[in-house]
Amino acid sequence: MFKYFKNKWGLKSNFQLIIILIVFAITGSGSLYISAPVMDLFSKSINFENFLTYWIVRFFVVTLIYQFVLLIVAFIFGQFNWFWNFEKRILKKLGFFK
Repeated sequence: MFKYFKNKWGLKSNFQLIIILIVFAITGSGSLYISAPVMDLFSKSINFENFLTYWIVRFFVVTLIYQFVLLIVAFIFGQFNWFWNFEKRILKKLGFFK
């Protein structure tokens, strides 16, 4: 499994792969943790009477926060360049970058 990701992502060592997986784990948990107070702020200005509206807004808030937290955590772990290139590839696929 490590060989597959190392080749696919162009990684140099198993240690770098482990650091990248740790960054992904921390970012996922952290973005959900940070999004809760943000949603509380939104709920004061927006009345979420509809269950579906709340979850659609929460999805976009978590997604947006995830992008920023990913780069911050990657910087802390010394993997900012790799994650910045990863973000650019994702944004190109979504049509935000050319």
